[in-house]
Amino acid sequence: MDLRLIYAIILTILPISELRGGLPLAIIYAIDKNIPIVFVFFLIVLLNILMIFVIFYFLDKVHGVLMQFNIYKRTFNFYLNKIHKKVDKLEKRHSKIGFYALMLFVAIPLPGTGAWTGVILSWVLGLQRKNSIMAIIAGVMIAGLLILLGTLGVISLF
Repeated sequence: MDLRLIYAIILTILPISELRGGLPLAIIYAIDKNIPIVFVFFLIVLLNILMIFVIFYFLDKVHGVLMQFNIYKRTFNFYLNKIHKKVDKLEKRHSKIGFYALMLFVAIPLPGTGAWTGVILSWVLGLQRKNSIMAIIAGVMIAGLLILLGTLGVISLF
């Protein structure tokens, strides 16, 4: 296995780069090694989707432990209350678009808008887990297709 594929996998599981950093490198690797692009595409997208479950698990377990510390508990509750006030206003006006908003947020192929951030937003806001997971998976797949098409030169992302 070439180091480029390992780097692509590492970039895919990291919070900032995610799919947006790993997929182009994996596609270039596939082209150079004459490997089907479909294989590396599904590998990278699947890894990014699997991270959704890892992140939720981590947040559920670590948060419970950290809530035992008063400074964390006060800080978390302070910011959570601020976020909830803003979200409550938004939900009253746009309650039906939550799924699509989360999906589109994750689908935007920019650093910081992927599965990691989508999971954290869903978790902090206490959104329904099943719907959030489906929205994030859909967003990851859309982002993957956009990155694939952009890397192959079919579309220009910027």
